[in-house]
Amino acid sequence: MTSGWYILGAEVDAFERGFATYCGTRHCVALANGLDALHLILRAFDIGPGDEVIVPSNTYVASWLAVSQAGAIPVPVEPLLETSNLDPALVEAAITPRTRAIMPVHLYGQPADTAPLMEIASRRGLTVIEDAAQAHGAASRGTRAGALGHAAGWSFYPGKNLGAFGDAGAVTTDDDQLAARLRVLRNYGSRVKYFNEVQGYNSRLDPLQAAFLRVKLQHLDNWNSRRARMADRYLAALSGVPGISLPHVPEWTTPAWHLFVIRCTERDALQSYLHSQGIGTLIHYPVPPHRSGAYAGTPAAAGSYPLADELAGTVLSLPMGPHMTDDQQGAVIDAVRAWVSRRGSA
Repeated sequence: MTSGWYILGAEVDAFERGFATYCGTRHCVALANGLDALHLILRAFDIGPGDEVIVPSNTYVASWLAVSQAGAIPVPVEPLLETSNLDPALVEAAITPRTRAIMPVHLYGQPADTAPLMEIASRRGLTVIEDAAQAHGAASRGTRAGALGHAAGWSFYPGKNLGAFGDAGAVTTDDDQLAARLRVLRNYGSRVKYFNEVQGYNSRLDPLQAAFLRVKLQHLDNWNSRRARMADRYLAALSGVPGISLPHVPEWTTPAWHLFVIRCTERDALQSYLHSQGIGTLIHYPVPPHRSGAYAGTPAAAGSYPLADELAGTVLSLPMGPHMTDDQQGAVIDAVRAWVSRRGSA
């Protein structure tokens, strides 16, 4: 704060280098937030009006909004029910001559299966853009999220595994040209002040947030290890509990466990009971994008996406985070099992 430098600058440069190294990419371009990260990737790849981008049918609406803000059309594809992530086997059928990109989301911190998506993209001349907003530190087949596609959009919203003290975002990529274009687009389309090469945006990370993120990045792996231990405990304690479906973790993935999401056909009753016991939970997400007002009247709204609807009606996020104590997690487990027991004896 005493540096006199409040926009971009040395702290931002240092964070970009550190996060690129952490993800295993050549470049990190720091931006104002995660939505801007996805939107500006699309713009930097010249994806816009008339183009189509394949997106998951179940995700936070920001994934779709980025496509719409670029002027392109989000084309939903259903997930694998056991992982909640985009089903690669369904992607090829959704490709048309207008398709330009595939945007898998590493939902809940578990990497989507990008290997078959990259193979499809290579054959069909497409771009794979990771929505890595929930996947800080996650890995697939030994490669960290952020380096699994052609580019990745990140959010450092305060609730993320790596969170700032306000909004913040970034793009990681190995594409030199893309990184250079992003640096121009984020700064009003300018490399030199008052000389604007293109119609750009104002999406710059401030150095105060970069400084916070640089410090917190040093702790991310330890925090994620704590999350993984908590996930293992949940999986062991709730395995086989009637009426509760647990997350499936493929052997090739290392989740970041941003969220621990179960499925329950009587989700609302379980959530209400947990609330009565002083346990807060959230639903990620109660309204699929195709059923939101934001996409009313669009072709997506007229489509049928039963798996996205099923997930929206059954998912429940149990408390998860390195701040939780063992006793607090034990109380959550006991409460879930107690509700199931009460339900079974009713």
